[in-house]
Amino acid sequence: MSIQIVSSEIDVEACRKSAAADAAGAVVVFVGAVRDNTKGREVVRLEYEAYVPMAIKVLGQICERAESMFGLLKITVHHRIGILNVGDTAVAIAVSAPHRKAAFDGCQFIIDELKKDVPIWKKECFTDGEAWLTDRP
Repeated sequence: MSIQIVSSEIDVEACRKSAAADAAGAVVVFVGAVRDNTKGREVVRLEYEAYVPMAIKVLGQICERAESMFGLLKITVHHRIGILNVGDTAVAIAVSAPHRKAAFDGCQFIIDELKKDVPIWKKECFTDGEAWLTDRP
């Protein structure tokens, strides 16, 4: 398992390779990117902050649950903090499993739980102001 909170660009291909396993029939990669709009407002950048030790601990717990629930073989989660521009990768999740359904389901479980429980906060900066994201799922 590879869990990192980073302040530099995420290497998505390195994440995929890190999650690969000889017993895997599937490797699924999710990439969360900074989009240029939210609810009709033009986004110019995002700013992420995290309580890094706790974020890594909670992500580890989520990944352990995903391994158990979906039979995942390897998991890599890299999340970026700091200032991100439109088009930048904010998060990359790569998982491997013997079969594709488990890999897809496990990957979705990890991103959903990450957004719900991990102490990483996002400020959206718009052309007309800024706001901390408060509408967690």
